[in-house]
Amino acid sequence: MTYQCIDFTITDKVAHLVLNRPEALNTMQPVLWRELGEVVQALQRVASARVLVISSTGKHFTAGMALDVFSTDANAGIALNDSSAGGRANVAPQLDDMQRVFNLIEQLRMPVIAAIQGGCIGGGVDMICACDIRLATADAFFCIQEINIGMTADLGTLQRLPKLIPEGVVHEMAYTGRRLPAQRALAVGLVNEVFDSQETMVAAALQMAREIAEKPPVAIWGSKQAIHYARDHSTQDALQQMGWLQSGIWQTSNLVEAFTAKQQGRTPQFDDLPALHSFADAVYKLK
Repeated sequence: MTYQCIDFTITDKVAHLVLNRPEALNTMQPVLWRELGEVVQALQRVASARVLVISSTGKHFTAGMALDVFSTDANAGIALNDSSAGGRANVAPQLDDMQRVFNLIEQLRMPVIAAIQGGCIGGGVDMICACDIRLATADAFFCIQEINIGMTADLGTLQRLPKLIPEGVVHEMAYTGRRLPAQRALAVGLVNEVFDSQETMVAAALQMAREIAEKPPVAIWGSKQAIHYARDHSTQDALQQMGWLQSGIWQTSNLVEAFTAKQQGRTPQFDDLPALHSFADAVYKLK
């Protein structure tokens, strides 16, 4: 399939989504949201890959939301009408529709690795906060740009970022609009590693993805579920959930295959996650 704003490939169970409008600094137009949503939903349903890498092109990972997206013309962009109570009431469901795309990234049944170069601004921070692992180049920086244009960030940054880095740093970024440079992002734990060049960073992201893709997908899925649950619940609740989770996904054959493959000096072979089937798509003949 041909896309306008992204390139998308799957190689050896690793999906690679590349933001590809460098001339526009990879700003987030409505078509990007649609294409991103379509790709992630397809990966969720079919599980045609085991890991997703998100990278970009050009000087900046993304300069954030394109300002011309906000328009009084509903056909031209996102019409946020603040002239009436009814118009303001529509803001919440419109934001929910946009938040849904980043929620899909966070809820994806496979790990998501973000490889970030240059500026990761505004909506870009919302996006990478929904990913599982973040790598960056030495020239990367992160900016909650919304405060600089007179608004509050509303697509997930203020909800996810405090769970990734110290709250005081989030306050500083959210109130001042200052840039968080790569080395400080590494120091506070926002990124896992910093690289000298985009090429080495993307290569490292893909290598990490290949390593993950060799592991049993159901165990990777279980790990992601457990980590996310523990993030939002008490330790005791999370341990209880872990028992329920493990009882549902335990597969002795995976352990046998892992040990056997190691003894034989080969890569273990594990089953892919099965495809998801929507209840709404079911064919049912009315009687």
